[in-house]
Amino acid sequence: MEKELTLRLERMSYGADAIAHDEDGKTVFVSGGVAGDLVRAQITQCAQSFSRARVMETLEPSVLRVTPPCPYANACGGCPWASMSHEAQLEAKRANVLDGLVRIGHWGRDAAEALVRECQAPSDPWGYRNKVELGFRLEGRRAIVGMHDASGEGLVKVDSCPLLDRRYAKAAKSVSGALSYLAGSRGLQIDRVGIRASARSRELEVALWTEPGAFPRAQAAKVLQEATKATSVVRVLTKGPQKARRVTGVERLSGHGSWSELVGEERMTVSAPSFFQVNTKGAERLVDLVLEGLDPQEGDCAMDLYCGAGTFTLPLARRCSWVDAVESYGPAVRDLRRNLELSGIDNVDAQGGDAGREFPDSDADVIVVDPPRAGLGEEVVRLLSEQPARAIAYVSCDPATLARDLARFADEGTFMPERITPVDLFPQTFHVETVVLLSKVHN
Repeated sequence: MEKELTLRLERMSYGADAIAHDEDGKTVFVSGGVAGDLVRAQITQCAQSFSRARVMETLEPSVLRVTPPCPYANACGGCPWASMSHEAQLEAKRANVLDGLVRIGHWGRDAAEALVRECQAPSDPWGYRNKVELGFRLEGRRAIVGMHDASGEGLVKVDSCPLLDRRYAKAAKSVSGALSYLAGSRGLQIDRVGIRASARSRELEVALWTEPGAFPRAQAAKVLQEATKATSVVRVLTKGPQKARRVTGVERLSGHGSWSELVGEERMTVSAPSFFQVNTKGAERLVDLVLEGLDPQEGDCAMDLYCGAGTFTLPLARRCSWVDAVESYGPAVRDLRRNLELSGIDNVDAQGGDAGREFPDSDADVIVVDPPRAGLGEEVVRLLSEQPARAIAYVSCDPATLARDLARFADEGTFMPERITPVDLFPQTFHVETVVLLSKVHN
């Protein structure tokens, strides 16, 4: 029998687990609990510096505990913090940003506390998502379609997803039913299914991710359109190993062949493979924070690295004389260029390629960087530090790589953080978006 412990859960990690310490002071990452719970937990892994455990029984529930409105919350992997109050989630996310600065960036606790503002909540804690993804598995001719479970290995069939915009909460069930029906008469090979829905544009897209080859295009389009009233049904073709798939094309099966959302004053159109923030109100708050911090002026030259389909590029172009925009992902570059054309914007140089290799050779007055989870490369930090810009807005989705990069900026000595604002774009999860305003150091 595995060892069992009685533990008081102290705080939430940057992950689904809570953190406790055993009687010897060893850190224990505990799954299935909320900070403040007193639990009986079973050890599942014992390493030299930490252990992992799972809750077997909650002996004394935390005052932070709530009953989630989703009946699948404890099984589905989409909302691991759903049993904790939203107010406590906001405090925990700010704490995780602080912890990264202190542990990884080596900032003093007092200095970090002075920099990091309260975590902002721009949207409702439920019904905020414009996108969900479903897993797909065939058992004979029977299709199993559902949300990924907490382990990431199984699927959970759901009647509705309360994280998705309320008008489309039952879209997952409709898609599941349509694909199950189709699988009964057609051999389907689908890797995953994406659903994007907007109450603002009234557009709903269903994207089927598959390998190239034979596929019942007409039947899939008809069945899915009838089941969901989708404005777009597409097939995303991918090749390569499971963890390193590359997109080789997108087939329009019916409708527009893309999905649009309204973000502030801009209409953004994105193809199924392109990244777009899943929380539209949250995306608007990020834009507001970036523009408030940079205060772009009519004569400014701006730089937007890792620009995606143009969430920051478009509003910057409305306010500046010129924008150099760089994005490495091919589908997003095509979406960016299309959005610029549809918006009538002609003062942007949209470059495809790695930010370090395609770093603009112009001098910028204001800069936005919104890198993926891996953060900025050392070379990019160096190149940014050589810019004459008065300010940089760093939008981060990972507290650890953000803390590392801010330490690199501090070592360069040209830009220093003036304020750090966590934003809760992902309620019911541990993820947090952070906007950092770095100002020029004047010696």
